Amino acid sequence: MDSQQDTQSSKDSQRTRWKQDPEGVRSNILAVALSEFAEHGLSGARMDEIAAKTRTSKRMIYYYFGDKNGLYQSVLEQAYRTVRHGEKELQLDDLSPADALRQLAEFTFEHHRRNPDFIRLVMIENIHHGDYLKNSDEIRALNETAISRVAAIYNKGVAAGVFRKGIVPVAIHWQISALSFFNVSNRMTFSHLFGEDLFDEAGQALLRRHIGDSIVRFVSVD
Repeated sequence: MDSQQDTQSSKDSQRTRWKQDPEGVRSNILAVALSEFAEHGLSGARMDEIAAKTRTSKRMIYYYFGDKNGLYQSVLEQAYRTVRHGEKELQLDDLSPADALRQLAEFTFEHHRRNPDFIRLVMIENIHHGDYLKNSDEIRALNETAISRVAAIYNKGVAAGVFRKGIVPVAIHWQISALSFFNVSNRMTFSHLFGEDLFDEAGQALLRRHIGDSIVRFVSVD
């Protein structure tokens, strides 16, 4: 009898949380699912395991997201939404073109190193040939905004005579992403081969500055 009462109490508590804070419940599901998908992949992640680690029920996960594929795509969209929101918060418009580009590059490096699950999720999506990403209008819109932000900085630098002409903005974004991505995606193999020196706080600060330097040099006239 006590066990039945505990179960009913748990269900009542879940319903109360859902009614009082639906966005909080949804955010909790996405955070847990991100970790599970990053660790086990789309095929390896289990809805039962995700539900067990959330503050809600499996039934509510299906209510919010439809099925596992829907949950995975929502996680992917939320992950890109987070990084693009962080870029928007940088307030780069009042900086010089070089300082704005440096800050954007260093932000990307710092975001990626502090969010390794985002990198793993992108790697998993590449395994799936980008199928979920290409079917998301939101992700395409978010990333068009990212390129527009780089283009605005670059064009401002060209107009000021400090950036050289003829560079495609998406190539600048590629450079920033590639350097920041490798730092996380290849950390284990790189550190086993060459040691951990670059992956303590001092080493990461050094790499962050180097990435800022290299991106600015890539576009600069001199």
